[in-house]
Amino acid sequence: MSEPTLNGQVALVTGSTQGIGAGIAKEFAAHGARVVIHGLQESAGAEVAAAVRNAGSEALTILGDVRDEGFCRSLVRQTLNRFGRLDILVNNAASTERSNIEDDSLELWDRVLAINLRAPFILCQEAARNMKERRKGCIINIGSVNAYVGARNLLAYSTSKGGLMTFTRNLAFHLTQHRIRVNQINPGWVLTEGERHVQSVVEGKGEEWLTKAVQSRPFGRLLYPEDIAHAALFLAATELITGAVLDYDQVPVGAPRDV
Repeated sequence: MSEPTLNGQVALVTGSTQGIGAGIAKEFAAHGARVVIHGLQESAGAEVAAAVRNAGSEALTILGDVRDEGFCRSLVRQTLNRFGRLDILVNNAASTERSNIEDDSLELWDRVLAINLRAPFILCQEAARNMKERRKGCIINIGSVNAYVGARNLLAYSTSKGGLMTFTRNLAFHLTQHRIRVNQINPGWVLTEGERHVQSVVEGKGEEWLTKAVQSRPFGRLLYPEDIAHAALFLAATELITGAVLDYDQVPVGAPRDV
């Protein structure tokens, strides 16, 4: 098989200053794409942008909050103003705030769904306008295996990812007539900077949580951002796949995931 290429294409990856998004941005750049990096932290964005440029590609960093409709629309428009096109949109930015039905506040619920579901809708709406004119485009939504079974303290997050999966399939059906592909990746347990902080600090499990987590996985490790990036590259570079949901995990859906 030939090496996948994104030469000449422009990719906008939300939440790409760290974690899965940063992995996707770097992977796309390594295969020829110009990348728009989005996040909230300037220093982290600069590091990813430097990695993209070191790969021989162009980078544009835009900071802002995707809960803001105006910012979401300007994110796409700034991409078009800079590069004149948008080939790939990756909706990766997400909130993983903990919640359950007993103590989930309306503010938290609204905040999580605004980031995880409302923002992808706005970004897809804005991006699709340009993609329809060019009769070409690729949208990749980053979901979660929690879309199926949830978790005891991820009520809002799991609900948002289930909604995103339905959104992906519906949007794929509608946009296929314009040759725009829409797919979703549902990662399992990914070892990121954010996950380290959540498990050791927010969940109060200390540093030993990772050892227990690794022992619970059949392949002896958690997923890495690079794993998800490889899957995103495949979906971005491969034509004739749309409406697909790729569950990227090492345990069957419904199996216990907590340590």
